[in-house]
Amino acid sequence: MASTPLRAGMATDRLRRLDDWLRHDFIEPGLIPGCQLLVARHGEVVHRATLGRMDVGRDRALRDDALFRIYSMTKPITSVALMMLWEEGRFGLNDPVHRFVPAWRELRVWEAGRGEVMRTRPLRQPMTMRQLLSHTAGLTYGSALLAPGQQPHPVEEAYAALKIGTRSGDTLQAMVDKLARVPLRFEPGTAWQYSLATDVCGHLVQVISGQPFETFVHERILAPLGMVDTAFHVPADKLDRLSTCYRYDAQHRMVPVDTPERSAFASPPVLASGGGGLVGTLADYHAFCEMLRRGGELDGVRILGPRTLALMRANHLPGGQDLVALAQDGFSETANAGIGFGLGFATTLGEVSAGGLGAGDFFWGGMASTLFWVDPREDLVAIFMTQLIPSRTYNFRGPMKNIVYSAIVG
Repeated sequence: MASTPLRAGMATDRLRRLDDWLRHDFIEPGLIPGCQLLVARHGEVVHRATLGRMDVGRDRALRDDALFRIYSMTKPITSVALMMLWEEGRFGLNDPVHRFVPAWRELRVWEAGRGEVMRTRPLRQPMTMRQLLSHTAGLTYGSALLAPGQQPHPVEEAYAALKIGTRSGDTLQAMVDKLARVPLRFEPGTAWQYSLATDVCGHLVQVISGQPFETFVHERILAPLGMVDTAFHVPADKLDRLSTCYRYDAQHRMVPVDTPERSAFASPPVLASGGGGLVGTLADYHAFCEMLRRGGELDGVRILGPRTLALMRANHLPGGQDLVALAQDGFSETANAGIGFGLGFATTLGEVSAGGLGAGDFFWGGMASTLFWVDPREDLVAIFMTQLIPSRTYNFRGPMKNIVYSAIVG
């Protein structure tokens, strides 16, 4: 009988290259602690591996049910939550955000200067819900994601002065109120910048639904999909499953930044971050991706309609442009060439311009180097989990896609 990979049109020996590459290039040299990966096609898991360690100092092997901080892979879940309310007729994509956040009615945009002599002007058009979902709203992440040596923009300095962020101790409401007091980086709809926009989407979920954001996400997405280990904090009885998170110090040594014993995720947060607050397992995220692959449904549970999902993964950047044309300086979870952005996902517009296969896929990643993509054309899902901050440290996505697509033989 044919193996599962062959039934799904994939070559087993070529899929094994994933493990060889990760062991040889990253785990054996000690560049990452460990990792998990999963590839599925036509709904069948064709490759899954658990490699390396979940805690290097204690020499603990990575568990199959390990918990990972998925950080910005929370964003697609938040975007799905908001679009569930769109499906209920609760808002339109071109509605002004100030319909739900009245304090944003008088937002202004930066023109020149900094600090007390900063010059701003009124917006030409109100910021829209579409622009929040597509990171074209004019918000930023402040200086949190700047590369070493990169100077903050005056607007990012204004964020710092007001302590605007998801870890400041503010509630979602308080953060949104503070954002009303600083100018936008650019006129909404004219550029793309990775930002706190998805956290604002989380705030909108609770304003529109009347439920706390984390409650809505649990009741309407996580629980129905059987994502039993995904939450905004890790309960005490699961902390031993939480992988240690690392970054490199100035001497290029891998050092822990968040451990199970002292984890920032060990108690419920003041602010449930729709942009980066979830912790979960590979198996749970696979359930979410399978729902996406199947057009919004999994095992009889429908989260979204298929046409809604098709709208979300379409390129919503102005004029159909890619991120090269529109991205402001700053951090992103993807290369920019040949990449568009929809309502919560990036998408590959062209294989030649992007320099790799997967046109029409939709994807994102997380700050600790996690990543996923869903390819409707190839009926494919791929997920990679590790715990190394920041995700710009190594390019995992490019080589992983090369290996996965080269294993498709039918």
